[in-house]
Amino acid sequence: MNTRGLDRRDLLKTSALAMGGAFLAETAEAYPRAVNIDSSPSTLKITDLRVATVVKPGPSPCPIIRIDTNQGVYGLGEVRDGASPTYALFLKSRIVGENPLQLDKIFRKIKQFGGHARQGGGVCAIEMALWDIAGKVYNAPVYALIGGGKFRDKIRIYADTTESKDPKI
Repeated sequence: MNTRGLDRRDLLKTSALAMGGAFLAETAEAYPRAVNIDSSPSTLKITDLRVATVVKPGPSPCPIIRIDTNQGVYGLGEVRDGASPTYALFLKSRIVGENPLQLDKIFRKIKQFGGHARQGGGVCAIEMALWDIAGKVYNAPVYALIGGGKFRDKIRIYADTTESKDPKI
């Protein structure tokens, strides 16, 4: 029996517990605190795809798609290059029921309907909306999800508008 209090084994146990607790506290702080707890990524399913056309001054209207899921998380994407939103709606039957977080699987399923022509606008819009959903579910910016990292803090913008001396037009 040890009359001095702690023996060597007890001292190692105590110090290991203290170090382990400190490590766990540090590790817990490293995880994001604002994770979307309303979604369960493994059971997420696409339920709908809808189109809204935003009419703006300029050369063309801007079709925006919205992909809805069974957990209330939605993603938005733009039909690019003046393509018809019909190209995105055509793909609705191919994506409904899929898990939107399986981006590569879905993209492989629909990429044959894209390409460099205007049909690519529908595929592009769906991919944008799927990345939007993934960013919302994992509470992370898309650049972090695709692994490219943040490249810059500011960007120059370009306004595709008609020339006018009147700033209201």
